[in-house]
Amino acid sequence: MNQRPQWGTRAGFILAAVGSAIGLGNIWRFPGVAYESGGGAFFLPYLFALLTAGIPLLIMEFTIGHKYRGSAPLSFARIGKGAEWLGWWQLAISFIISTYYAVIVGWAMSYAYFSVGQQWGADPLGFLIGDYLQVVDAGEVGSLVPGVFIPLVIVWVISLGILFKGVKKGIEVANKIFIPALVFLFLIIVVRALTLDGAIDGVNAFFKPDWSQITNGKVWVAAYGQIFFSLSIAFAIMVTYSSYLPKKSDITNNAFITGFANSSFELLAGIGVFAALGFMAMQQGVGIDEVVSKGVILAFAVFPQIINELPAFSSTFGLLFFLCLTLAGLSSLISIVETYIAGVQDKFKVSRTKAVAIGGGLSALISILYATQGGLNFLDTVDAFINNYGVAVAGLVEIIIVVWIAKQLNQLRDHANAISDIQLGSWWTICLKYITPAVLGVMMIMNIKTDLETSYGGYPESFNFYFGWLVAIAAIIFGIVFSYVKKWDSNALNVPKDKGDSK
Repeated sequence: MNQRPQWGTRAGFILAAVGSAIGLGNIWRFPGVAYESGGGAFFLPYLFALLTAGIPLLIMEFTIGHKYRGSAPLSFARIGKGAEWLGWWQLAISFIISTYYAVIVGWAMSYAYFSVGQQWGADPLGFLIGDYLQVVDAGEVGSLVPGVFIPLVIVWVISLGILFKGVKKGIEVANKIFIPALVFLFLIIVVRALTLDGAIDGVNAFFKPDWSQITNGKVWVAAYGQIFFSLSIAFAIMVTYSSYLPKKSDITNNAFITGFANSSFELLAGIGVFAALGFMAMQQGVGIDEVVSKGVILAFAVFPQIINELPAFSSTFGLLFFLCLTLAGLSSLISIVETYIAGVQDKFKVSRTKAVAIGGGLSALISILYATQGGLNFLDTVDAFINNYGVAVAGLVEIIIVVWIAKQLNQLRDHANAISDIQLGSWWTICLKYITPAVLGVMMIMNIKTDLETSYGGYPESFNFYFGWLVAIAAIIFGIVFSYVKKWDSNALNVPKDKGDSK
């Protein structure tokens, strides 16, 4: 009998998958990307990308995890002898992301506290860069920043505490609390934002279509990029999570629910963010385009400025917004760390407690680098390169190995169809064989071209080399090397029979 952990309920799995997909990028990245890429017109390529790449890849990863019943390294090893390294590469990517993602969650936690008294003052950007993060020049580490380090410790205590509890009693229970709370709190934010002066102008700017952008190839690449990164594909997360599913699981339906739930929240985030930006533009007497931003600046500089200008309940609005960022970040961080915990457990046959202590503890230790004065510069560069040359390329390689080399597509389709209400046909096959790899290939070429022509972020080329290119390459090397460390047990590569899992 396979003793692999198992989700307690189908809702528990879906909430965990949705919790992984809904992260900081849904709130601070999607609205800006949509606005810059044609507003309402962007939703056409976005929906096309969701149906031709996002959901097909989700189905593939859900099916791999469910069929081969293992972490990413074990599942890929069971697909083919030479494919294990891909799983370890994806785990290395997740490990690197977890080291800095935890720090951003810590920032959100700090800002929830700052919101009460609006401690960022009249110049939120200056407060963020100077008073809070105390940023120094690129390449310098500087000293530890207590205001970042203390919430970072709290984030790791919460996350590892949940992971120590296990899949059913830890991750599932946490997401049953986090995700409904996140949606409820964000709905309050959206309703409040929509009542502000200028809110409708902001929402109109968000939805107003610029149809001329439809023929712009970069817009289509942006749509695929947003879907790909938003759904936690090629992080090893969805393979790991689906490996905990029981025998009777509607894989295809679960993937559609996860994909559309994630996109629905992104749409909700866009409405809330642009309603607030519309208010800010009216207060300052400028156009919407002059206040639009995304990423760290939107969350930790622009939104505090909006909160400063609110006519009433500004502290409450700020508290709710940063609590939402904290909840979205925690649910994603937990899923990211779970990937390498599961990999260590499968390969080295250690207890969950030991795997969490080793994997999570090492990540927490490394994350201290980002709690220094040089942390923001390190974070910015590592994040850009590990996403562009880690996640995106790993996704392309995953499709090539699974679809074209191991030729698993028909087997995976048959497995999913046997247990799912929605049957997969030529749509799924065509998307994974041709459309998705072609788009990912174009994305990779465009990213390489851009980064070779200009130094990312205006940083020194040597800085980007050591903390960008080298980090992304190191993840691949780790994947290859680790696939040769310790052989699997004699029966480990045998795919477990479908007898149901132990609870």
